[in-house]
Amino acid sequence: MIEDRGRYLITQRRPSAVLPGLWEFPGGRVEAGETDEQALAREVLHRLGVNVEVQKLVSFVRHPYERYTIELHLYECHLASGQPSKRNVQDFAWVQSDEFEHYPFTPADELSVAQLLGLA
Repeated sequence: MIEDRGRYLITQRRPSAVLPGLWEFPGGRVEAGETDEQALAREVLHRLGVNVEVQKLVSFVRHPYERYTIELHLYECHLASGQPSKRNVQDFAWVQSDEFEHYPFTPADELSVAQLLGLA
Protein backbone atom coordinates (compact mmCIF):
# COMPACT_ATOMS: atom_id res chain seq x y z
CA MET A 1 0.00 0.00 0.00
CA ILE A 2 1.75 3.11 -1.29
CA GLU A 3 0.11 6.27 0.04
CA ASP A 4 0.95 9.83 -0.89
CA ARG A 5 -1.03 12.87 0.32
CA GLY A 6 -4.20 10.87 0.94
CA ARG A 7 -4.03 8.95 -2.34
CA TYR A 8 -3.21 5.28 -2.80
CA LEU A 9 -1.38 3.73 -5.74
CA ILE A 10 -3.31 0.85 -7.31
CA THR A 11 -2.54 -1.17 -10.43
CA GLN A 12 -4.67 -2.87 -13.06
CA ARG A 13 -3.90 -6.44 -14.06
CA ARG A 14 -2.90 -7.08 -17.68
CA PRO A 15 -5.35 -8.74 -20.12
CA SER A 16 -3.16 -11.89 -20.15
CA ALA A 17 -3.06 -12.21 -16.35
CA VAL A 18 -5.27 -14.26 -14.09
CA LEU A 19 -8.23 -12.02 -13.17
CA PRO A 20 -7.53 -9.67 -16.11
CA GLY A 21 -8.50 -6.02 -15.85
CA LEU A 22 -9.10 -6.08 -12.10
CA TRP A 23 -7.34 -3.65 -9.78
CA GLU A 24 -5.04 -4.43 -6.86
CA PHE A 25 -2.42 -3.00 -4.59
CA PRO A 26 0.96 -3.53 -6.26
CA GLY A 27 2.95 -6.57 -5.19
CA GLY A 28 3.46 -10.17 -6.13
CA ARG A 29 4.68 -13.61 -5.26
CA VAL A 30 7.41 -14.22 -2.71
CA GLU A 31 10.26 -16.24 -4.24
CA ALA A 32 12.35 -18.81 -2.38
CA GLY A 33 14.84 -17.15 -0.04
CA GLU A 34 13.03 -13.78 0.00
CA THR A 35 11.28 -12.05 2.84
CA ASP A 36 7.85 -10.51 2.22
CA GLU A 37 9.47 -7.09 2.26
CA GLN A 38 12.16 -8.01 -0.29
CA ALA A 39 9.57 -9.56 -2.61
CA LEU A 40 7.36 -6.49 -2.37
CA ALA A 41 10.20 -4.10 -3.21
CA ARG A 42 11.27 -6.33 -6.15
CA GLU A 43 7.75 -6.65 -7.54
CA VAL A 44 6.98 -2.91 -7.28
CA LEU A 45 10.23 -2.12 -9.10
CA HIS A 46 9.42 -4.72 -11.79
CA ARG A 47 5.82 -3.61 -12.29
CA LEU A 48 6.10 0.17 -11.86
CA GLY A 49 9.80 1.07 -12.04
CA VAL A 50 9.95 2.68 -8.61
CA ASN A 51 11.84 1.89 -5.42
CA VAL A 52 9.85 1.71 -2.21
CA GLU A 53 10.64 1.66 1.47
CA VAL A 54 8.57 -1.12 3.01
CA GLN A 55 7.25 -0.12 6.42
CA LYS A 56 4.86 -1.87 8.81
CA LEU A 57 2.37 -4.64 8.11
CA VAL A 58 -1.11 -3.10 7.90
CA SER A 59 -3.34 -6.11 7.27
CA PHE A 60 -3.37 -9.76 6.33
CA VAL A 61 -6.05 -11.69 4.46
CA ARG A 62 -6.33 -15.28 3.30
CA HIS A 63 -8.63 -15.81 0.34
CA PRO A 64 -9.46 -19.14 -1.33
CA TYR A 65 -9.74 -19.15 -5.11
CA GLU A 66 -10.91 -22.16 -7.11
CA ARG A 67 -7.46 -23.78 -7.49
CA TYR A 68 -5.37 -22.15 -4.76
CA THR A 69 -5.47 -19.98 -1.67
CA ILE A 70 -3.72 -16.63 -1.54
CA GLU A 71 -2.24 -15.04 1.56
CA LEU A 72 -2.10 -11.29 1.05
CA HIS A 73 0.06 -9.20 3.37
CA LEU A 74 -0.59 -5.48 3.00
CA TYR A 75 2.39 -3.34 4.00
CA GLU A 76 2.57 0.41 4.32
CA CYS A 77 5.15 1.67 1.81
CA HIS A 78 6.65 4.98 0.78
CA LEU A 79 8.16 5.91 -2.58
CA ALA A 80 11.93 6.10 -2.19
CA SER A 81 12.79 7.02 -5.79
CA GLY A 82 11.31 7.19 -9.26
CA GLN A 83 7.94 7.97 -10.77
CA PRO A 84 5.51 5.12 -11.48
CA SER A 85 5.23 3.96 -15.08
CA LYS A 86 3.28 1.13 -16.74
CA ARG A 87 6.08 -1.42 -17.07
CA ASN A 88 4.31 -4.66 -16.24
CA VAL A 89 0.77 -3.56 -15.49
CA GLN A 90 -2.15 -2.59 -17.72
CA ASP A 91 -2.56 0.73 -15.91
CA PHE A 92 -2.09 2.42 -12.56
CA ALA A 93 -3.93 5.15 -10.70
CA TRP A 94 -3.57 7.32 -7.61
CA VAL A 95 -6.95 7.24 -5.86
CA GLN A 96 -8.44 8.43 -2.60
CA SER A 97 -10.08 5.83 -0.39
CA ASP A 98 -13.56 7.15 -1.21
CA GLU A 99 -12.85 6.38 -4.90
CA PHE A 100 -12.07 2.66 -4.38
CA GLU A 101 -15.67 1.74 -5.21
CA HIS A 102 -15.10 2.91 -8.81
CA TYR A 103 -12.35 0.31 -9.35
CA PRO A 104 -13.20 -3.41 -9.48
CA PHE A 105 -10.61 -5.06 -7.22
CA THR A 106 -9.52 -8.69 -7.11
CA PRO A 107 -11.46 -10.60 -4.41
CA ALA A 108 -8.42 -10.78 -2.10
CA ASP A 109 -7.73 -7.06 -2.52
CA GLU A 110 -11.41 -6.28 -1.87
CA LEU A 111 -10.91 -7.80 1.58
CA SER A 112 -7.81 -5.63 2.12
CA VAL A 113 -9.72 -2.53 1.02
CA ALA A 114 -12.52 -3.38 3.45
CA GLN A 115 -9.98 -3.77 6.28
CA LEU A 116 -8.28 -0.52 5.30
CA LEU A 117 -11.60 1.32 5.39
CA GLY A 118 -12.59 -0.32 8.68
CA LEU A 119 -15.46 -2.24 7.09
CA ALA A 120 -14.21 -5.74 7.88
